[in-house]
Amino acid sequence: MTVRIDDCGLRETGRGARRVHAHVFPRWLRTACCALAALLSTLLGAQEVTFHMQTKLVNVFVNVTDRNGAVVGGLTREDFSLSEDGRPQQIAVFERQSELPLNLTLAIDTSGSVRKDMAEEADAARRFAHALLRSQDRMSLLQFATEVKELTPFTNKLSQIDSGLGRLKGDYATALYDAIYLGAERLGKRDGRKVLVLISDGGDTARSTTYAQALEQALRNEVMIYSLIDVPIAASAGRDLGGEHALITLAEQTGGKSYYVGGGGLDKAFARVSDDLRTQYLLGYYPKNQEPGRSFHRIQVTVPRAAAENFNLRFRTGYYADAPAASK
Repeated sequence: MTVRIDDCGLRETGRGARRVHAHVFPRWLRTACCALAALLSTLLGAQEVTFHMQTKLVNVFVNVTDRNGAVVGGLTREDFSLSEDGRPQQIAVFERQSELPLNLTLAIDTSGSVRKDMAEEADAARRFAHALLRSQDRMSLLQFATEVKELTPFTNKLSQIDSGLGRLKGDYATALYDAIYLGAERLGKRDGRKVLVLISDGGDTARSTTYAQALEQALRNEVMIYSLIDVPIAASAGRDLGGEHALITLAEQTGGKSYYVGGGGLDKAFARVSDDLRTQYLLGYYPKNQEPGRSFHRIQVTVPRAAAENFNLRFRTGYYADAPAASK
């Protein structure tokens, strides 16, 4: 069997061929494979080179809290049970409070409905970045209104993040789902944990990317969404309750969490996000006995020794195994 290495992934050719996407492997490993393939090609000429590779490693980040909302620490690999499409899987990788690099995109709604809060949002986001980022972490900044604009590319230089937050500019419409789609797409190219933090009231008025497309893009790129819901009007008559529900569901489906910006303001919401990211378990497995023909594989994680009502587990609902759908 011959293995061809390209910039999209590792492709086996010949009988029983399958494709393994490159983003599964660390960048250094992909670089080493390419260099090895080039060397072997030079030394062996037209001879075939055989590689033996395992199937895709699926990473699942899990947060565990008790019935009072307190973080549950100290669990071991043996405490967890994991299945895919109802079929038990063996946990091959286990870490507590993962030290994997954190890639975080902060996307801020600057549309007319929340524009009055822009200065407060910028100040709170600045404090959040300064408190959270470590040397191995990277953050980018997006603003979205009528269009989505990147203010700061991925960096760990706080001065660049501060500069981007100082350039927030308002507009009228709200391209919420465009922001999720583009943010997830850019996060998907990076190694490590991928987190999209949204500050919005939930209304989408741009109508280009749909909710379903935004969610699919986040799941495909293993992006956890944290929704900070900034409600401009307390009375339900002036709120987009459907948009708020969408933000809550996006967080639930991707393994993140949603918070209403209430008492304590954004600083309290950001602190909760920071705590959540520092208390995660990483479970990794190589899928076995997969059900053929499925494009989406559902993941279930439990702690069998505890009663279901004792622990609350949050994790992404699954992953796609087929080609992505295009954005409209």
